[in-house]
Amino acid sequence: MTGDARRIRLLLLDVDGVLTDGTIVIHHDGGESKAFHIRDGAAIVWAQRAGLRVGLLSGRASDATGQRAAQLGIPLVVQGAADKLAAYEQILRDAALEDGEVAFMGDDLQDLPVLRRVGFSAAPADAAPEVRSRVHWVSAHNGGRGAVRELIEHVLGAQDAWQSAVDEYLAPRES
Repeated sequence: MTGDARRIRLLLLDVDGVLTDGTIVIHHDGGESKAFHIRDGAAIVWAQRAGLRVGLLSGRASDATGQRAAQLGIPLVVQGAADKLAAYEQILRDAALEDGEVAFMGDDLQDLPVLRRVGFSAAPADAAPEVRSRVHWVSAHNGGRGAVRELIEHVLGAQDAWQSAVDEYLAPRES
C-alpha cells in the first residue's frame, strides 16, 4: 500500500491511542488526566512552522485534549465525533482540501473509515492489527510514545522540510 506524503497539507491526528498511550485516569472529582509525549508536541510545533496545518479528530471529548491543543497552537480540534468520517468530510469542506492532501494517524477500528480515505494513512506500532494492515505507514513507536513525532519527521522529510527544522537548532544565535 502506498501513499504520497509529499502532497500533505493537513495532518489530522486521533488523540487517545495516538497522542496518548490510550490511558485515561479518572479522578475522584470526575475530572480526568492524560499523558502526552513532549517530543510529539515539539514535532507538532515544527510541522506548523513548516506550513502544515495540524488538527485533532477525536471520538471522545476531553478538557485535557482541548488544553493540550491550546498549548500547541492547534486551532482545528474536533472532539466527541461519534461518526469520524462525517466529521472528516466537514473538515475537508471547511479547509477546501482534497483527500490526497490529508494525512491521518489513527489506532483503532473507528478510525478505519477516515484512514481509508486520506492520501496518507498512518498508525502507531501498537494500533489494532486491523488498522496496521490497512495503512500506508506504521510507526516504530507506540501511541503516546513518539509515534506522532516519527510521522511528522517522515512527512516533513518527504517534503524536503525536515532538515530545515533541524538546521534551526544548529544555526548560531545572536545574543
